[in-house]
Amino acid sequence: MKIKTLLIANRGEIACRIARTARELGITPVAVHSEADANALHVREIGQSFCIGGGPASESYLRIDAVVAAAKTAGADAIHPGYGFLAENPEFARAVEAAGMIFMGPTPETLERFGDKASAKEAAIAAGVPVIAGAEGARSNPEEIAAEVRRMGLPVLLKAVGGGGGRGQRLVTSEATLMADIEGALREAKSTFGSEGLLLERFLPSARHVEIQIAGDGKGHVIHLFERDCTLQRRHQKVIEEAPAWGLPRPLLDKIAHDAVRLGKTLAYRGLGTVEFLVAGEEYFFLEVNPRIQVEHPVTEAITGLDLVALHLRVAEGEGLGMTQADLKINGHAVEARLYAEDPAMQFAPSTGKLTTLSLPAGLRIDSGVEAGDAVTPYYDPMIAKLIVHAPDRETALARLAQALDHVAVEGVQTNRAFLAALARDPDFARMRVHTRWIDERLDELLRPRELVHNRLWKALAAVLFMAEPRRDGMADPSINRDIYTGWRLGLGGGAMEARQLVILTDDAGDSEEFRVGPVKAGEHYEVIAENGEALMLAAHELKRGRWRVSEGGAVHMVTVRRGPGVIEIDTPEGCVLYRPAPALAFAESDTAADRAVISPLTGLIVDVKVAEDQTVSEGEVIAVMESMKLEISIRAPAAGIVKNIVVTKGAMVDRGRVIAEILPPEEAGA
Repeated sequence: MKIKTLLIANRGEIACRIARTARELGITPVAVHSEADANALHVREIGQSFCIGGGPASESYLRIDAVVAAAKTAGADAIHPGYGFLAENPEFARAVEAAGMIFMGPTPETLERFGDKASAKEAAIAAGVPVIAGAEGARSNPEEIAAEVRRMGLPVLLKAVGGGGGRGQRLVTSEATLMADIEGALREAKSTFGSEGLLLERFLPSARHVEIQIAGDGKGHVIHLFERDCTLQRRHQKVIEEAPAWGLPRPLLDKIAHDAVRLGKTLAYRGLGTVEFLVAGEEYFFLEVNPRIQVEHPVTEAITGLDLVALHLRVAEGEGLGMTQADLKINGHAVEARLYAEDPAMQFAPSTGKLTTLSLPAGLRIDSGVEAGDAVTPYYDPMIAKLIVHAPDRETALARLAQALDHVAVEGVQTNRAFLAALARDPDFARMRVHTRWIDERLDELLRPRELVHNRLWKALAAVLFMAEPRRDGMADPSINRDIYTGWRLGLGGGAMEARQLVILTDDAGDSEEFRVGPVKAGEHYEVIAENGEALMLAAHELKRGRWRVSEGGAVHMVTVRRGPGVIEIDTPEGCVLYRPAPALAFAESDTAADRAVISPLTGLIVDVKVAEDQTVSEGEVIAVMESMKLEISIRAPAAGIVKNIVVTKGAMVDRGRVIAEILPPEEAGA
């Protein structure tokens, strides 16, 4: 059956990516959206979209009836679920087929078999694929789980039977937190995957994560498209993926791929799928099957030259794979980094807000579902973009990725950009001396800010730009007297620091610094004095709109300057830097009472309130637990004292920055 109209039951970057291939093949793509996504990029790019419900996924993207109804209205021949949401739901696949449309994925029976981790493990055992030792079957009774964990011995990994993509996993390492870990895992399993069942497995502390991309025609012909290495993970979430798996023996990888294909053939696999393994030395163990397209599929496309969405559509139309295993070769090396809206300084908590600035580098593949001006909401995954680099070898690919990340600029939300760049440059990662817990062990070092060679120059330039051209960017500071800039050097009749104009800059890390700026001669030459008294003499000349020539101490630098509301972005040879200039009054001291306010760090759902009114708490004690973007965040007491004025309850939705309680000193609480 030839597909003419394809409904994409997803959002963000994967919806945009599927639509591009559909159009190239002459297929008309149609989108769906929630009320929160009415103006999302995938809606704007695809051009025709149907609203399927409210902002929360449970009210929209997870509604089978609404998605199928939209597809019928659009006259769709097929539905592509992308990844996440309904992609692995067998009931959705049945509903699509019952409506007379093609489901772009495996059969409902295959989804049932692989969608449940316990069932998938049984299938692997039956196919003769090695599995990790652990308790048999899924369990949901906390006391029973605790007893089994104690029998197995710590550490033990708790895995939601309905989980996937790294979600629904908790590592238990301490008896002291055992029950809290179990209850949290059960709660997450129920709220996120609709089932409380947990699998218990022995934890492998020093393993690499290798996955095999398979494709099948649904008639018994299954091939693999080589492997991907996804060892760099945090919270069991993949951070940087690559293909092929560098540093592992090809005979071992071929053996793993052979097992993945054999497992796929047991169910006459249809469409795309990924079989995931842990590799420890010469041993490897089955983890799970993701019966859908993966987030990291672009690196496989890069090294094989295939369009996996096009291949998927070919299978769905009944044309088969059109290739054999012998037709496939590995070409070069590819790496992918996931740029997320998250705050590394707050344990990588999701960061919501409007993307006032979003600049992504040219010269590489970028898959994104947002643009500047779009909002990152608390309802969905906080991915901003995927940066994919393909090069002749791994060393070149990592170097190009690091350079590309340096030239990413995002304002409005916090991101993991600097963290990703540090990973791409890490010498241990370069030699692949890593394992799935390696990031957790090196986190402090990886989060250490990278010092730019010309850091002082870029700050000085930002101060000059703010002073010299206020009208162009709308960031005028009424406290600054610009009438004095007549070409005369300031400083006569007073100290140098007092005679010049004050500019306060806040950098991307949130650090603020004062500068005094004064012209040396008309137009281009300036003296900038930092807080520590260090003075820089620089010349800045705009060659054309946004392109500047900057010289200092005989050195010349070419930079690109972009201005947004309240921000100056300078794209330098070392990478992009962002500064927020502000008048001194903006940094007046805040009320000390704010130091004792318990503030919501982001927008999300309160899933538990751990304290009661008038309860005594210590500093750092958990006040409430929030769920945002599929993650649980503990909101802790900023100081020791008495809990007062709790204004939230379990099930409440709160905004970022909202005060949810106060911690008062005993003497004030009594009053």
